[in-house]
Amino acid sequence: MVADPSLHLSAGRVGRPHGLDGSFYVTRPRAGVLTSGLPVLVGDRETTVRRCAGTPDKPILALEGVHGRAAAEELRGADLFVTRDLLPALGEDEWWAEDLEGCTVADGPVEVGTVAQLLGLPSCEVLEVTRPGAPDLLVPLVHDAIRGIDPAARRIEIDLAFLGEAPQGSGPDADATDRK
Repeated sequence: MVADPSLHLSAGRVGRPHGLDGSFYVTRPRAGVLTSGLPVLVGDRETTVRRCAGTPDKPILALEGVHGRAAAEELRGADLFVTRDLLPALGEDEWWAEDLEGCTVADGPVEVGTVAQLLGLPSCEVLEVTRPGAPDLLVPLVHDAIRGIDPAARRIEIDLAFLGEAPQGSGPDADATDRK
């Protein structure tokens, strides 16, 4: 079985082996998801977490059917996926990062770019928006910057003026051009 983004989300990635029993560290773990007994998809293989240890920031997993250090090493670098319906419910105005990546970002009729990724900064999370012919734009996920998010429509409405950016075709130079 191959991970389907509409059904699965990444829970982390298999890191270096830990010990001799097939356990391994998880890199890029998704907070609060990995637990003993959880069904996971690793590569094209479905299995279950038989043991979860370590810390939330640096979990150590052992999977059913993975025995020995060599078996854990063979999985190194593989993504761990979890079925979406097994994840904790999100609150209002909360989204999974994967659901925002690839969305079109616009300010009304002006298309700004596309969400490359969601970044966690110390003060808040931000959308990294790639723009054709312009530097990337960081859009903080705050109400003043974001007018609306519609993952189903793959569209995010922002306020460029709040971000200190003038939409194309606006500003003092645009008015002077219109008057000529």
